[in-house]
Amino acid sequence: MKIALHDSDRTRFPNLPLMKLSAWHRTQKDTVERFIPLMNDSYDRVYSSKVFSFTAEEPNLPRGVIRGGTGYGIDSDLPDEIEHIMPDYSLYPGFKASLGFTTRGCIRSCPWCVVPGKEGKIHAHAELEEFLRPDCRDVVLMDNNILAHEHGIMQLERSITRNLRIDCNQGLDARLIAADDALAHLLSRVHWLKSIRLACDHKSQMPAVEAAVKAIRRHGNKQYNFSCYVLVQDVDDALERVEFLRTLKVDPFAQPYREPGSKALPAKHLRDFARWVNHKAIFKTVPWTEYRRSAA
Repeated sequence: MKIALHDSDRTRFPNLPLMKLSAWHRTQKDTVERFIPLMNDSYDRVYSSKVFSFTAEEPNLPRGVIRGGTGYGIDSDLPDEIEHIMPDYSLYPGFKASLGFTTRGCIRSCPWCVVPGKEGKIHAHAELEEFLRPDCRDVVLMDNNILAHEHGIMQLERSITRNLRIDCNQGLDARLIAADDALAHLLSRVHWLKSIRLACDHKSQMPAVEAAVKAIRRHGNKQYNFSCYVLVQDVDDALERVEFLRTLKVDPFAQPYREPGSKALPAKHLRDFARWVNHKAIFKTVPWTEYRRSAA
């Protein structure tokens, strides 16, 4: 069969389900290629995967396309024989790290998050070796709350012995780190690919973030690079968290709130605030009050 794969979001980040579909179909001796609208009539099967619900629909997808991913709905899952296959990394030749999940689900029930409804309670999903490419130390883990399950913690421990460089790109739960000094000690020993990513989505998490950062630094006896996701629903509230992170020498990354399932852009004042925070040259030199006046 001739298979076509459509990455609906077209971001720079790889679409993991498409990489797994590609790998599986190649084991079936199928021909696999990226979807080209002008070639519609030549495909035996077309898959379209979408992460974000606000991504515009591709008008040229053929009738009978198989759609999957959170952007299309939370009820689509890959069969186990495809879900647990080594991804086809050749589909994204510019991406050089390994990519996957060791756990799925979460212990939290954040109202803006689709994970509890899509994946349920946290559970073990895969060993590192399932998606670890042999030619690279770098691993991007997409677990939503890797520290909330013993299996995820064990994979981080194994990454140390294997001398892997880790990026937990969905962020670590500072509340768990603050409550368990052994986790802080473990994280101080992990080889980090980029920064240690945390999240501070509301002010109640600020003490936990501070405790987690200080504990990891104390165990490692060095500064580390920390970054922190900041959900922005109210600018004044988010500003307090951002300035708090600045005092900790933690790099904030603002994410303007978007209604779940909405295709509309976040409100302009939320986007303005996020632009100020995330443009580091401006953030380090221009106060928010001044930037806000120029953006009005």
